[in-house]
Amino acid sequence: MIPFVEIIAFLWLVRTIKFILFWIYLWQLKEYHIGRFIDHFSTDKGKTLVFGAISIVKLILLIFLLIDSVFLTLVFYVLFAVWATESLFFIYSIFTKTFKRPVVTKKTIFLTSTSFLLVILYAVFAYNYNDVLGFTFSILLFDILTPLLISAVVLLFQPFFVLARNGILKKAAKKISGFKNLTVIGITGSYGKTSTKEFLTTILSSKFNVLSTPEHKNSEIGIAQTILQSLNEKHKIFIVEMGSYSKGGIKLLCDIVKPRIGIVTGVNEQHLATFGSLENLLSAEGGRELAESLPKNGLIILNGDNKYCLDLYKKTGINKKTKAPILEKIGARPSTQDLSALVYTVKKDTVDSDIWTEDVEARKDSLHFIAICQDKEIAHFDVSVLGKQNVQNLLGAILIAKELGMNLEEISIACKNIRQEQAGMTLKKGLYGLNIIDSSYSSNPDGVMADLNYLNIFGQNLLSLDNFTQAKKVVVMPCLIELGSKSKEIHRQIGKKIAEVCDLAIITTKDRFDDIKSGAIEYSMPADKILLCDKPADIVNIITTFCKEGDAVLLEGRVPGELIRLLYRSK
Repeated sequence: MIPFVEIIAFLWLVRTIKFILFWIYLWQLKEYHIGRFIDHFSTDKGKTLVFGAISIVKLILLIFLLIDSVFLTLVFYVLFAVWATESLFFIYSIFTKTFKRPVVTKKTIFLTSTSFLLVILYAVFAYNYNDVLGFTFSILLFDILTPLLISAVVLLFQPFFVLARNGILKKAAKKISGFKNLTVIGITGSYGKTSTKEFLTTILSSKFNVLSTPEHKNSEIGIAQTILQSLNEKHKIFIVEMGSYSKGGIKLLCDIVKPRIGIVTGVNEQHLATFGSLENLLSAEGGRELAESLPKNGLIILNGDNKYCLDLYKKTGINKKTKAPILEKIGARPSTQDLSALVYTVKKDTVDSDIWTEDVEARKDSLHFIAICQDKEIAHFDVSVLGKQNVQNLLGAILIAKELGMNLEEISIACKNIRQEQAGMTLKKGLYGLNIIDSSYSSNPDGVMADLNYLNIFGQNLLSLDNFTQAKKVVVMPCLIELGSKSKEIHRQIGKKIAEVCDLAIITTKDRFDDIKSGAIEYSMPADKILLCDKPADIVNIITTFCKEGDAVLLEGRVPGELIRLLYRSK
């Protein structure tokens, strides 16, 4: 073969390494859940991966090679240009630390190594044909089929990983069953799980030795690893955040950790596409499986402001709890009473709640309210978290802490140790003195609405005692994913809320942009104030041109990391 072939083979190898890392990253991001992985291709970014311009060009080149070898030279030089460009972008992304790669785990190391071995063997096999046409066709075909081939590697070994996982789950279940004086609290729901877990951990840690599942670890393997690596006899309480994308997932987690207390923080249509139906969603994240898995003397705590939680309360025959606390002492012998429930609401007149609030005040940097219980206990709370939506998450945590023997005054003092980031949203000064509200950890329909309500606090901008102006409010967000048949209407409602609150909206993904825009225009927002843009530098230019010092920018959902870095950059 001529040396030029070896150069193009090298370029092909470099770009193939990039895409191996990317596709394993994507599988890991979707937690190796085939439903979530497939649903990704219903998004605009997912479609571009398969049907983008470069993919179409490569497919056309492959067809040219099939038609006649006379096109070989043309195909060869076009491929050289394409693969050289892809390789250069890959190298650039390494230096700028922007390329997508999987988090290093034993599983990703194995999958990546196996994929690399497949590539090397394939390249050697194709090269040994010693025929330029055959070699070019072979590596181009591999290029086009890379997503399928890497996915085949993942799915081929998935049964073995499942077997290994099941062994870890059994080991974890056996270990936790040996802790007789351990109280396990299970937290599930479509939203509010992580914040409630963080609040409850901080509150209970002021009095008890507490372990909780770490950030991003609410799946069966993450929970099992926490048990095996961190749980010990000194812990009196284990707080478990439970996530799932399929019916039966929460039951599996409950079978492992055996919670005595459960809380359902709030339920909406998030992940509806992966559950397949609302019925399946309500079974898992909706709390039914958690309620059914609690012992007879157990306690379920429900968000009375959420219609799905109220339906769970009404339809499952749970008794309203009348005796408190459920555990006079951590680890005490259970009584024989049936499963009971407690309900929390922001306002008392919603349902017959066990704890509610008065005088709620959401400030730019904190949340203030009075909590009142049915037993007439009352306390003032001053918590450094952002947004009224956190009242619900705090009430759920407060109610559990009270049931475990803490009084409201103790809980109120403990809440002073809660930090902004524990609620998933922070406020910092950014570029040109802008207020940057970072809620980029994750997003769901209720969360978007709540965060926009918080953004509305920045309605006035005091530049000086004599200069009192209206602050501009900007939201930057992608469209939401995995909402199934509810997606169109949810995005229209988000558009209406944006129009109500914001002066400018920048949407970073195309999937439901038209729905958001139509909802915003229907609520009288000018069409030129709701933009589609996914390039961080361009977004920053738009924001800094439109805004001035003291204006507020909400980063909602998974916006590009580069955008966050640029907005925090000092000038």
